[in-house]
Amino acid sequence: MFAFYLFPGDSQNMRVFQKRVVFLVDISGSMKGAPIENIKKAMVASLSKLNQDDFFNIIAFNGEIYVFSSSMELATPEALRQAGEWMTLKLIPEGDTNILLPLNQALEMVSDRSNSTMPFLFLITDGAVENERDICNVVKDYCAERTGLDFPRISTFGLGSYCNHYFLETLAQIGRGHYDAAYDADSAATRLQRLFTLSSSVILSDIQVNWLNSVELLELHPFAIQDLSCDYPMIISGRCRGSLPESVEVSGTLADMSNFTAELKIRKAKDVPLDKVFARRWINILTANAWFTGNKEIEKQVAEISMRTGFPSEYTTMVVVQTESADQGLQSAMMQVKETYDIFNLRKMISSSKIITLPNLGTGFGDLKKTAENLAPGVTVKDPDTAEMLFKTATGCCSKVVGRVCCMCFIQALSHMSNQCVTTLSQLCGALACCECLDCCYDLCVDCF
Repeated sequence: MFAFYLFPGDSQNMRVFQKRVVFLVDISGSMKGAPIENIKKAMVASLSKLNQDDFFNIIAFNGEIYVFSSSMELATPEALRQAGEWMTLKLIPEGDTNILLPLNQALEMVSDRSNSTMPFLFLITDGAVENERDICNVVKDYCAERTGLDFPRISTFGLGSYCNHYFLETLAQIGRGHYDAAYDADSAATRLQRLFTLSSSVILSDIQVNWLNSVELLELHPFAIQDLSCDYPMIISGRCRGSLPESVEVSGTLADMSNFTAELKIRKAKDVPLDKVFARRWINILTANAWFTGNKEIEKQVAEISMRTGFPSEYTTMVVVQTESADQGLQSAMMQVKETYDIFNLRKMISSSKIITLPNLGTGFGDLKKTAENLAPGVTVKDPDTAEMLFKTATGCCSKVVGRVCCMCFIQALSHMSNQCVTTLSQLCGALACCECLDCCYDLCVDCF
C-alpha cells in the first residue's frame, strides 16, 4: 500500500487559475425553509470570493430551468449585487427535480470560452432522480473528449439523506472535482463554502506522478488525480505490485501555463496502518463505483474492507456481541461472530440475544419516493433508535475534525499511540461528539479548528 501527499506549502504568493463557474441549485419543493436559506447564504459568500477577472453564472432548477444570465458574467461588484437580488427573487422552492437538463446547459456554458479560464461546475441538490446513471454516462462521454483547460471540474454537494450521495460522489470523480454533504440544514452553509474554496482555488492542474505509469497498479483512489488547491493537500492512495522507488517525479501546469516539476523522496513508514487510515475513503469511493457499474465483485471488496477495518458500509451490518466473560477481548468477540457467520447460527444467536444487529449505518442510495413527496432534508418519518442517533452525531463531528487536521500529522500521531491510548481517545471523542461539544468548539474557532 502507498499514500501520496502533495502540499501547497506557502501558497500566499502563488497565482490561482482564472475561473468560469456555474452554480446549479436545486429549488424543488423539499428545499423550502432553512435548506434554501443556508444555500443562498453560502452562495453569496462563495461568489464574493471570486476575482473580478473570473466569470460566473447561476442555474436554478426543479422541473424547469431558471438562468441568471444568458451568458457568463464577469464577477464585478455590480454583477454580484444583481446575482444576489436574482437569487432572492428566483430561488423559491417548488416543483420536482430534474438534473440532466440544467447540467447539459451548464456544460454548454462553460465549454464556450475565449480566454484561458478553468471551468468549474457546482451541483447542489437534496433529492434523488431516476436517471442518475444516465447522467453520469453523459458527463463521462463529455469529459472523455476534453483535456487541460477544456476539462470541466465538477464538484457536488448533497443535502440530507434522501439524495443519492454515491451518485454525487461518482459525478465528482468523473469530473475530477470534490464531493461533500450536509445531513442537517444548519451545517450546509459552512460545508458548501469549504467545498467551493477547496475546489476552485487551484494552483496546480493536470498533475502527473511518473512512477504510477511504470508500476502495476492494483488500486488507485481517487481514480483520477485531482488538482492541487492553495489551501488543502492533494492526496492519492492505493495498492501496487512491486517495490517502491527512492523518489518520484511530480509534474503539472501552473496558473501562468508554465510547467512545474518536482522530485519527492519516498518515506517508508512501517508503523502507519494505511489500510485503516484510508478505509473510510476507500469504502466510499469503491461503493460509488460499485453503484455506477453494478459490479458485484467490487461490492464484495467493500464488504471485505469493512469487516477487516471495522468501518461500516452499505454491504455489511454492525452487530453488538454478548461475550462469555467480562474480560473477553474484541478480537475474541469478532472471531465468535465470524465462526458462526451462517444464516442459521446467526438467527440462533440473535434469538438468544447474544447478538444485537444495528441498523444499516451507511448513507444509502437515495430515496426516490421521499424526493417525489418533496419531504425536506432531515425530516424523520420515524424516530431513530439510539445507535443511529449516536452514529450520525459522531460522523458529523468527525467529518469537521478530519477536514481541518493535517493528514500527515494525524497519521504520525496515531502511529505512536498505544492500543490503550487509542481506545481512550475514541471514547473521549465519542462522548464529545454525543454532547455536541466538538460542534461548539468548531463554531467558536472555525479558523483554527
